[in-house]
Parts: sequence; structure tokens; C-alpha cells
Amino acid sequence: MGDSNRAALRDKVRGQATGAGGLCELAREDVLGFELEVFKSRKRSLRELVAEAGAREGVEYLVEGTRRITYREHASLVASVAAALKEKHGVEKGDRVAILAANCVAWPIAFWATVSLGGVVAALNGWWTADEIEYGLSDSDPKLLIGDRKRLARLDGTGVRVPTLEIETDFAKLEQFAPDAPLPDVALAEDDAATILYTSGTTGRPKGAVGSHRGLIGFVDGARATATLNFLVDLAEGGSKPSVGAGRPQTVSLAAAPMFHLSGLYGSIVLQLAFGGKLVIRSGRFDPGEVLALMEGERITQFTSLGSMGHRVAAHPDLLTRDLSSVTHVGFGGAPASPAIQEKMRQAFPGASQNLGIGYGSSETVAIVASFNGKDYVEHPEATGYLAVGQEVEIRDENGAVLPRGEQGRIFVRSAWSMLEYWRNPDATAKTIGPDRFLETGDIGRVEESGLMYINSRARDMILRNAENVYPVEIEYRLDSHPGVRECAVYGIEHDEWGQEVKAVVVPQEGRALSTDALATWCGETLASFKVPTAWEIRPAPLPRNPAGKVLKNVLQGAAANVLTDE
Repeated sequence: MGDSNRAALRDKVRGQATGAGGLCELAREDVLGFELEVFKSRKRSLRELVAEAGAREGVEYLVEGTRRITYREHASLVASVAAALKEKHGVEKGDRVAILAANCVAWPIAFWATVSLGGVVAALNGWWTADEIEYGLSDSDPKLLIGDRKRLARLDGTGVRVPTLEIETDFAKLEQFAPDAPLPDVALAEDDAATILYTSGTTGRPKGAVGSHRGLIGFVDGARATATLNFLVDLAEGGSKPSVGAGRPQTVSLAAAPMFHLSGLYGSIVLQLAFGGKLVIRSGRFDPGEVLALMEGERITQFTSLGSMGHRVAAHPDLLTRDLSSVTHVGFGGAPASPAIQEKMRQAFPGASQNLGIGYGSSETVAIVASFNGKDYVEHPEATGYLAVGQEVEIRDENGAVLPRGEQGRIFVRSAWSMLEYWRNPDATAKTIGPDRFLETGDIGRVEESGLMYINSRARDMILRNAENVYPVEIEYRLDSHPGVRECAVYGIEHDEWGQEVKAVVVPQEGRALSTDALATWCGETLASFKVPTAWEIRPAPLPRNPAGKVLKNVLQGAAANVLTDE
């Protein structure tokens, strides 16, 4: 079937599924003062997901090492931890609980307990340095910090004073605090805040994108709608009917993405609980050999690759000796995957060769804006998917005018599920969310007539290094503070494994000699390791600038000639 015919079929199926009486019926309701599309049948809080999932008798939800937790056990643990948070630590509705930890079973349990209480989880980046952690704590102002020993040790001697629980020594006490406690019964509203996910911003400091209960439920329902539409389209084209409901094998997903990350929290913790999947947790630095062993041992069915994960797994020698036949779905997140990487993953996981997928979203959009998989991805390997149900997308030019389909411009998104705001940052919120509640993603792209979205990930200043967003200004601010640096510029350059690496061009103060090793050390004192430049250029001449004083990075990168004169 040709592209146009398949697009027409998709539109027809979509209309039927989202119309009156459809499997994904939509309604228009007031959301934050705007009439927006919502799913007519939906949960109204994250606690409802926990309660519903707790009825799955004998089905495993969380696995870490030898510890295996069923859905019913998980609901009991969540209720106990929630009771302890409230009664021992005074956590009430609206209070923030910061989590600073590597992936572990305590992470999702603490998350579900906090949001079930009506609290807000501040997900702190586990790769942050002490300086960045201090900022995150100051910004989120949590009632309690739950962290692992390694990350909490970074705060030693900093003077940070936040009530703290160490996972290794204290969390079991919370799990055992009230084993017969029911889930909390505090009233929850759909637009109550649930999460603060920190994302680097152009101000040089991370901003906290606030997700609501409605937003996270929308993430789940949007994914369910996408899967339903894909099923119906395939069925209409004569495809075989897959097993559904009780007869469908349980999805077994590897929690490879950090749980403070959108993919790890929403895409793994929340989505697997909602869909009845099993989440297999591995802590520590990503090790492709150990990951392959875990895939074989736990019979992993779903693997989502961020950054260089897929490249490293596909290149590991153990790939040839491990039984990976259980892997039937492979996804990409964090950045578009090149066709070459897609092909490597198809060869590495032949059982998933027809089920590769990709999605586009952000901490700000909360729910996925566009996604697709299977043969659509094979036929359009450079796209990022079809627009999701309930997502309004406009492509605008530099003057704010809406462009027709097929033209490239700035991507704006509006849905019932987008972030409420940037936490305690009204100025940044106003710059990102317009009075019409369309959210500027900061990305450049286009939407074709078929509804396929394409992202030009290299058209913006942000660097995508190993699926982590790195904004040059934050690094430039740090380098500017070095006494030997006169001026500097930071940008991304292509890297075979990481997608991009961070390059810094530095002009020394007159008479000063600069060592790149010393500069890297200087950056590493206050910046996470993934932000520290790995490519350097010590430049004796001043940086090229335009009349407004802006550095011409395209000139530095050799993409344009400097036709301006430094006055």
C-alpha cells in the first residue's frame, strides 16, 4: 500500500477510534481555561493506577537482582511508605520529595508513594555535581530528600540542610512501617502537580518542568491510543491479529534509562505499571556485557536505547553468544537514530527487526507528541512518527506565522497533558508557553501531509550527547569564570558513538597559556561529566561576532565564511 493510501486509511481508522463510541473516544473539556481534547474514559489520578494494578495477583512488576516484587506486594509497599512519609516526615499534599538515586526498586516505590499522597516528586539528575544538586534542592525546596549513599556523599561538606533518608539504610524501615495500611485517601485533582523534571535551559541553570496527574495519565492513554491505532491499521491491511488481553504474554522491559529521565520515569516506571509489564532494574554505569546477560537471564522482550546504548550493545562480542530471541521490540529515545544504527539494531535483535520504534516528546510536553514503529519506521527511517491523538502541532516561522504542512520551522505543541509550568520560574514559563497555551519546544522540524513529523535535531543550539540535553551557555558560563579565559564558545560536533560531543573553543587572556586538561578539570568541578567538553580548540584570535556581539558559531564550525568586520 502506498504512502497516500496508508495515510488515508490511518486517518479513517483514527476518526472511527476517537469518535463517539470508539475505543479511544475523545471529548472536549475545559483544561486550565482552554477547551482541549481529552480521552473520555480515563483515570483521574496516578493513585488510581496503583490501586488498579494492585489487583494483579501473582504478577511481577519490579525485579532487581534477587528481589522480585509482585503488583500486589508493590501496592502494599507504596501504602506503607506513603504512611511513613506522612506520619514520620510530615509530607502533605503539595510538598516536594526529592529523589537522588541510581536506578533501584526504591525509586519507583518512593515515586508512587509520594504522588499517592498528593506530593510532588522532584527528580534530581543522578549525574549532577554537588553544585548542581545544591541548586536543585534550593529550587525544589523539598520536605525530604531520598537518596543513595553514593550521591548523598557528594553533598558532604556543602552545608546543605535537608532532611535526608539514605536508601541503603533507611528505606526498608519505610517499607515495613505500616504493612496493612491502605493507600492514602487525600483528594487529588487532575491538574495537581505530580513531578518536577529538570531540563537544562538557556539561562545556564536547569528548569523544573512540572507534570500533572493529568499529564502523566495522558502519557499512558496516549501510548495506549497509539498502540490501538497501529493494531487497527495493521488489521485493516490484512495483518495477523496479535494476542490481546489475558492471552498476551507479559512485556518484560529493561530499565536502561535513568529514572530521573523522561524515558526512565514516564516511559518505564509509569507505563509498565499501567500496562501490567515487568520492569527489570539494573543499577550502575551502563555495561553492554551485563545488559546482554540480563536480557538473556530475564528474557527481556523490550529494550529502549538512549544515546550510544544501542551502538555499544550491537558492537559487544557477547552479542554472538547470548540468547536474545525474547527481544521483540526495540525503541529509540533521546534523539533520532541514524539509519545505520537502526540497521545495526535489526541485526543485533532479529526478533525485533520488524518492531523498531521511535517517539518524540520532552519533559515539557510530558506526553509523546509523535511516534511510530514497524514497517512505517522502515519506510521512513529519518522521521520521528505520526502525530499522536490529542496533540495539536503548529510549525511557525520566526515571526510566529503558522506554516503549511511540509514546511520547516519552529515546533509548537498544545495538549491537555503539557507541563503546568516551569517550577517557580514565571519568566521562563511565559517564554515557553504562550497565551494560547501553545508550548514552544525549541525544536525545528516539519509535519508532512501524511501526519509524519520530522525533527531537524541539528538546527538548534542544544547539543544531544548520549541522549542528554547539553546547553552550551551553561558550559560557557563556567569557562568564562576561569581567570585565564578571555572568551569562549561551545557547540556540538558529530560523534560516531554519542551522536554529538561537546566542543569548546577558548581564547586565552593575553600572556596566559591554557591547558585543555586543566580546563576540563575546571568544568568538572561544577558540571556533570556529560557536560564537560571532550574536544578543545585554543584559539589565539578573537571569536568572530556579529554587530550585536553574538558569536558566529557557524563560522567557527566552518559552515559559513565570516563576512563581518570586527569593529
